[in-house]
Amino acid sequence: MESPSPAAGTPAYAPQSRRTSPGRYGIGMLGTSIPINMIRGSMLFFYVDLLGMNAATYATVYLFYGVVDAIDNPVFGYLSDRTRTRWGRRKPYLIVGAAVLLGSMIALFTVPDSVATDATTLVIWFATFAILSEAADSLINANYGALLPELFPAEKVRARANAIRQACQLIAMILALGLTPVLAQNILGCPVDAAGCTDPTVGYSTLAVIFGVIGSGIIIYMALGVRENPRIENEAKPRLWSSLKQILGNRHFWTIGVVNACFGSAMALVLNGLQLYVRYTLEGDGLDATILQVAVVVSAIPLILLWARLVRRWGAERTWKRALPIGALGFVPLYFADSLATAVIAGVCIAVGYAGVLATNDLVMARVLDEDARRHGVHREAIFFAAFGVLGRLNAVIVSASLASLTLVFGYVSGEDPGPDPGTAFRTYISVYPLILLVLGTIVSRFVRVPGWDGEKATA
Repeated sequence: MESPSPAAGTPAYAPQSRRTSPGRYGIGMLGTSIPINMIRGSMLFFYVDLLGMNAATYATVYLFYGVVDAIDNPVFGYLSDRTRTRWGRRKPYLIVGAAVLLGSMIALFTVPDSVATDATTLVIWFATFAILSEAADSLINANYGALLPELFPAEKVRARANAIRQACQLIAMILALGLTPVLAQNILGCPVDAAGCTDPTVGYSTLAVIFGVIGSGIIIYMALGVRENPRIENEAKPRLWSSLKQILGNRHFWTIGVVNACFGSAMALVLNGLQLYVRYTLEGDGLDATILQVAVVVSAIPLILLWARLVRRWGAERTWKRALPIGALGFVPLYFADSLATAVIAGVCIAVGYAGVLATNDLVMARVLDEDARRHGVHREAIFFAAFGVLGRLNAVIVSASLASLTLVFGYVSGEDPGPDPGTAFRTYISVYPLILLVLGTIVSRFVRVPGWDGEKATA
């Protein structure tokens, strides 16, 4: 039976004597982001363009694994919230998830010749390790995200920890998105179109090992330094059906969740399509892709600091609502970019709104969790974050449909059969589709009233 709801005004998270450093917690984002950014940023290019998998087949598998991943999110969250061990609720899952992610990521980008040359076996290999990698990422992030409100109940410290997290995420994007094309194609391997390049996949395989080891090591380092709140161990364990009923009945779950899904889907399209956009639309190479991605991410770092100042002035809700339409407008110049230089300028425009959403999104969701703990007297951060993740993970549906549309509308099938106009195909994929999604997210956000933010400014 659930604990009675605390009296109004009771803090959702009681202070604890043993504290976790915001820096120790925040650096975990570097570990969680490096592997998954390489996976999401290179998986499409690796399997469709390098290995020749049919784009429609890839889209079908991607849809399937996205649905599976959306289902496993609440399961992982529920198990985590109910776990009681001497090491805490979250730490065991973080360590196990890091180990599984390391192995599955390496396998995903290390395809044996016997598998690569057989279309059916290649699809099975891709589906198996893509699903396993994403499941491990879900397990890690359900627990890592749930620690933010628990470890840092004070708004000021929470905002500081979140700022460190987002800075680490941007550093991870520089490494795993920005540098991946040049590292995999020009340093550890060879460009796909270069004379004498017999295996353009070898650089990606080597880099998967390097990034996998680094990412998993950082996750484990962070987890070993976490000091979970022992007082929560004595609470009643949340029940599945009552939790799901209360979460699904929470209007903030639907409105904020839909906005997050729109934003996440737009970014997913950009991440997995950028290398193909550079190759076909800009007619560039791996170095050009690296320059474009690094320029965008580096520009976002000082922008996050600027948005953080605006959060202190306006509050997270107002700042969040202003960042979304700015992010949408950034995709307009990207459509008209016709060179690396103009694409970089357009990318910086996107970074303005992207940084704003990063600076506010987790603060908005943490407020919803605070309210839930106060109302129901039970801490279920992981299942709540996982429920948000269900909507976010379903971006696989959007990505799959968008990719399938390239075959239907533009005739793009694979790197071996790119169709008559792959440049326009990926120009549309990486700019028009994200613009539509963020416009939708902006509209829905106007109906959101974040708990605790009415007329209140952040204290960070």
